[in-house]
Amino acid sequence: MFKTLVALFLIASPGLLASIPPATAATPPTAPDLLARADVIYQPTAASLDRLAPDADPDVVALGLGIMQCAQQHGVGENARRLAIIDYSRSSLTPRLWVFDLARNTLLYREVVAHGQGSGGDIPDHFSNREGSHASSLGLFLTGQTYEGRNGHSLRMEGLEPGFNDAAMSRAIVIHGADYVNPEAGEARGRLGRSWGCPALRPSVADDVIEVLKDGQFVFSYYPEREWLMRSALARCALARCALARVEGDGHEHRWLGVR
Repeated sequence: MFKTLVALFLIASPGLLASIPPATAATPPTAPDLLARADVIYQPTAASLDRLAPDADPDVVALGLGIMQCAQQHGVGENARRLAIIDYSRSSLTPRLWVFDLARNTLLYREVVAHGQGSGGDIPDHFSNREGSHASSLGLFLTGQTYEGRNGHSLRMEGLEPGFNDAAMSRAIVIHGADYVNPEAGEARGRLGRSWGCPALRPSVADDVIEVLKDGQFVFSYYPEREWLMRSALARCALARCALARVEGDGHEHRWLGVR
C-alpha cells in the first residue's frame, strides 16, 4: 500500500516533486581555509542513516528524515542537529528508538522505549491526540526545555502535526525515565511497562538521551496508520520526497511500508 501511495505521488504531484530539492551530502569547500571547512554541516541521506542503524527499517528512517526536512524547509527546527526515530510497529521488548547525530553522522543511542497504556499491548495499534486517552501520538515533535517532574528529569516536546500530536504540551507528553521500562521484567509479562502516552526510557540512559535531544531537536514517532499517512501534511510532503528519491535513484533499496 505504501508503494501504491508513492506511485500516486509520482503521477499526481509532479509540481510538488519538482519543488523539493533532493537530500544530498554537503560538498566540501574548495578554499583551503580550515575554519571555513569546519563550518560545513554534513547533510544526511537515508542511505547514510541506514548504515548507522542497519537493524532499523530503512523506509521508516527515510520517512523520518523526509518529514524532518519538510519541517525545516518551512522554517521549523532549522538548526536541529539530532533526530530520534521511534518505530512503534515493533515489539516493545526490542530496540525501536534510534538517536542520530546528524552533524557528526553518528548513531548515539539504540534503545527500547515504552508506549502509552491506551495504545495497546506489546505492539501498539491505537494512537490518539486526545486528553485522557493515555495513548501515544504519531508524527514529528520538536523538543523544548527540560524540567524536574514527578518522573524526574524530563523533556518537553511540541507536537508539530495538527490533529495528530499538537496536544502534546497540554497532555504533558514528554520524554522521561521509568522503572517499568525494564526488558528483563518485560520478558515475563510479554511486554514492557507502559506510560500515559510518553515515550519513556530506561532510567540508566534517560538523562543522557534527554540531554542530547533537548532544545530544538526532532523526535519522529512512526506507525503505519492510514489516517496519519494520508492526512498529515508533513507525512505527505515526506512521501513526495521518497517518491522523488525513487525517481532519481538514490542507491537505496526500498522495501516500502505497509499501511494499516
